Amino acid sequence: MASTEERIIRLVDENLDLGNRPPDLDADVTDSGVSSLNLVRFLKLVNQEFDREIPPREVAQFRNLRSLIEYLDTHTD
Repeated sequence: MASTEERIIRLVDENLDLGNRPPDLDADVTDSGVSSLNLVRFLKLVNQEFDREIPPREVAQFRNLRSLIEYLDTHTD
């Protein structure tokens, strides 16, 4: 099975328009140029991919994709 990081990168590549640049896992999400609506849609896809529901208060803490990956890795069922 693919790692959490690989799965997140695949979701980003398939669903977010980063202008043909690879995702920077450490960049601030707000600096990515992706609209907040598309980020909400992306998080819904993440929830589906990982079969979970990340609480909104937790989502607000994610500074970058790496923090999302760390959250998913440490909050396994």
